[in-house]
Amino acid sequence: MTAERKDLMLPALDPATVPGRTGTIYPDPFRGRCADRLKQVVGDPLGLTQFGVNIVTLPPGSWSSQRHWHEAEDEFVCILEGHVTLVTDQGPQVMGPGSVAGFPAGRADGHHLINETDQPVRFLVVGSRADSERAFYPDIDLQYERDNGRNRFTDRTGKPY
Repeated sequence: MTAERKDLMLPALDPATVPGRTGTIYPDPFRGRCADRLKQVVGDPLGLTQFGVNIVTLPPGSWSSQRHWHEAEDEFVCILEGHVTLVTDQGPQVMGPGSVAGFPAGRADGHHLINETDQPVRFLVVGSRADSERAFYPDIDLQYERDNGRNRFTDRTGKPY
């Protein structure tokens, strides 16, 4: 089943029909551990505009992102397949199928997922879509800004990458 017909957007789709994108938009030198991440944007083909929905696959050894937190956007994760380590300011926590985690906007608690197993991990990510957003990376010299669709990475002093 496809998500669209010429005159009608259907309310359901098979995620296997949605192409994925491997990699990250991080500037060098921050891409490495996230370079093999596969992201399928599944909300857009369904016409969702108020929040983003993605299915992410992490091969063994991969990270979901650099550890970060969002100033203006909520983020929700649900593990679909495999086991992954969630790392936050409180330390590591193993999550398995059906486990969920939430990261409220403005809570300065850096988070990311690491696949420390020998099997791929799949998870659902849902996040709000603020017109303007800033994200902070407590472990590295990186900040992110989005203003009306324009993405920009800087170091902590504001110097662009």
